[in-house]
Order: sequence, then C-alpha cells, then structure tokens
Amino acid sequence: MAERVIVVGAGPAGLFAAREVARRAEGDVEVIVYEQGPDVDERLEKGEVMRGVGGAGGLSDGVLNLRPDVGGDLTEIVGNRREAERLVEYVDEVFLRHGAPRELREPSGPKAEEIARRAAAADVEFVRIPQRHIGSDHLPKVIKSFVRELEDLGVRIVTKTRVERILASEGEVRGVRLEDGREVEADYVIVAPGRVGADWMIREAKRLGLGIRYNPIDVGVRVEVPKVVMDPIVEVSLDPKFRLRTPTYDDQVRTFCVCHGGYVVKETYEGFVGVNGHSYRDRKSENTNFAFLVSVDLTEPVENTIKYGRSIGELATTIGGNRPILQRLGDLRRGRRSTWDRINRSQVTPTLTDVTPGDVSMALPHRVTLDIIEGLEILDEVIPGVASDSTLLYAPEIKFYSARVRTNEELETAVEGLFVAGDGAGLSRDIVNAAATGVIAGRAVAERVGG
Repeated sequence: MAERVIVVGAGPAGLFAAREVARRAEGDVEVIVYEQGPDVDERLEKGEVMRGVGGAGGLSDGVLNLRPDVGGDLTEIVGNRREAERLVEYVDEVFLRHGAPRELREPSGPKAEEIARRAAAADVEFVRIPQRHIGSDHLPKVIKSFVRELEDLGVRIVTKTRVERILASEGEVRGVRLEDGREVEADYVIVAPGRVGADWMIREAKRLGLGIRYNPIDVGVRVEVPKVVMDPIVEVSLDPKFRLRTPTYDDQVRTFCVCHGGYVVKETYEGFVGVNGHSYRDRKSENTNFAFLVSVDLTEPVENTIKYGRSIGELATTIGGNRPILQRLGDLRRGRRSTWDRINRSQVTPTLTDVTPGDVSMALPHRVTLDIIEGLEILDEVIPGVASDSTLLYAPEIKFYSARVRTNEELETAVEGLFVAGDGAGLSRDIVNAAATGVIAGRAVAERVGG
C-alpha cells in the first residue's frame, strides 16, 4: 500500500517539497497538495495576488535573489555556507528548466564600484546579489510548467480546499482535517502555508505544542519615483538592496522589491489592505517603485509582532477608507496631508489610483514615519532624486514573517512526521529561500518513504 504525503500550500515551498518527494522517494508514494486558493488561470482572471497555486511569490515581480543569506538564512538551517549555496543553485536550475530567463544580472564592474563607494560614503550598505528576473507577466508560464511536471510525477494538486487542522496523536502526525470536515490520513505532512497562512500556522503550532519564536516584521511604505531616477542603479543591479540606520532612533531601514518601470498594486489581507509592487518584462511604466521598510522587533511583555503589524494595517485601512493612503514626501515633511490637486501638480504620476490621498503619519507610528523621512534623505545621497518633494509614498506596506516554528535540521517539528517549510513557518522571506526549505523538507520525507 502506498504511503501518503500531504503538502499544505502550493507556493514555492510546497511545490518544491512535493517535487522532491515525488522524484526521490524509493517506495510507493502518493503525494497530495492542498491549496486554499485557485489555480493560476483563475488567479489571473480574478487578480488573486496572495492565494493560489504559485503562492504570493508566484504572481510577484519574480526576482530570484541567488544568495542564501538574502530572504532568509539557509546557512543557519543547513549548517554550512557551501551546502546553502548548493541549494540555491539547485532551485535556480529548476526555475531555468521551467522557463526562467537565462540572463543573470550580477552587480560588478566600475559602475557597481562607484555605487558602492557612494553608499559607503553615506554610511549605507549596498548588498550585492546575483539576480534573475522572471517578471510578473512570465511567472504564470513558469508556474504552469512546474505544475505539469508535478502532475506527470503523479502529484495531485487540490485547489480551493483549505486545511483546517493538522491531525496528530501520541507525538506522531496522522493527517489533516479539511474545512468541510473530511479527515485525510497521511504518513507524513509538510506544512508550507505561505504568508497568508502565518496566523493559522501559529495557532496550529501552539495547539500542537511545537514551540515558536516571533520574528521581526517590516513596516513602511511603497516609494514611487520617476524611472530615470533609478536607471543608473538598476543598470547595475536589477533589484538593488540598500540597508542603513537612521540617526534619531538607530533603526535599520532597507529597500526591498525594486520594480523598475513597474506598477504599484493593492493587496487585500484579512481585515486590511496594503500595497506591493509588480514589474513586467514586456510592459513598462514611466516610474519605478520599491518598498522602504523599517524592521520592528518587540520584546516582553508584547512579543507578537504579527498582531502589532495587523493593528497598523487595520488603522491605515480605516483612515484610508478601505484604500491604501497616498502622500507626497514633500507634504509629509511639512506635516500636511496630500490632496489629488497636490498630487496632480507633482512630477510623478501614480500608477495606482485606487487610493486615498492623505497623511501617512496618521497611520504609521511616529518612529516609523521619522525613520522613513530620515532614511530617504540618506538614500538620496546614493540615489539623487529619491527624496524629492514629488516622491510618492503609499501606505501601508507590511511584510509579515511568521513566528518561526522550532525544528531540527531536516525541518521536522516536535511531532514525528510533521515538517514545515517556507514563509508561513518563519523560515524564509523570498521565493528562492522558500523553495530551498521545501527542498530540505521534501528530501527528508523522501528518504523515509518505504524505509
């Protein structure tokens, strides 16, 4: 009788985990992937960004950051840098097999050195990362190709089906309970719920006594500037990453997800709205947008960073009337709200108009607001023009990193046969690292099947 492996979530972590089990298991194995969202075509039709086959990363900008210490820290999981690098190389090879472009952008040469010099002079860290850009328009083709491979391997992907509970007894996993009440038995379960499943993952971890620790979250805005401002930087680094510390609070602020010639998009979470960015290989705007984020870590007595982040998102949504808030940086500096009249007189035309002109400082904590103003003024020394009065700020952009579930080096939890992977388990923060954790969990399960 075939052993059964259930994978919860069809994002990068879940898809890669299912692939490893199906390809490597020596015994007879049945692999089922449960995904609460729709398939790729329906996601595109309905504009479902966060849920569905491919996960949040599957309809994102599609930049593969090919370093094990960006978007997580694989070295911490696997124990040594070379093994972590091999995992990244493997994930990259799989994406290439399914249609990711061969072009690789590496920040090197005289222009990169000049950017690094300017950054160092401004006390800013320029993080150099080899990157491959798939693009929001090409990602669906890559995900569809991946799904076809899984289906050829016998993997069954069940969409629009939510897992309500992980079943376990006497310290061993037994299967899952679906939202319609059906219970599906399994010999192994790999839980990879993604960002939208972070709250559910915490509840299940606490119920099962797995042990968790809260990770910091990132709170900030999506910045939009004229494309020409970022041209010299993006020519060197496709998704340039800068880290700096602000003078008043000594907080770390960083750029994230630079969408050159891209578009700002609205994201809907449970209870609030936020923003993100997309960029396409074949369609460009006159602007560039990027996240500008402040790292927030809490200590006793309040350690639940996810609940804190949600409270910020809910307040911003209330102030924005269920729309993101849009403000010019010049208005924020002067302590006045933006209006459509002021925005229309600006040098930057917003790519997202389903917004409410307003005052970012009424939605974000004072400390975060000041960090953003100070941080952009410092970054302006490296990228002249990013701190102009016309620069647009969309709020809120909040990156939730789930509480990290305690595991061993194979990503198995305290419940025997129950493994975790990806963003929802607090193990990663980007496509490549999420996929790599899926590989780790999938290989560990594959070695046990038939054993």
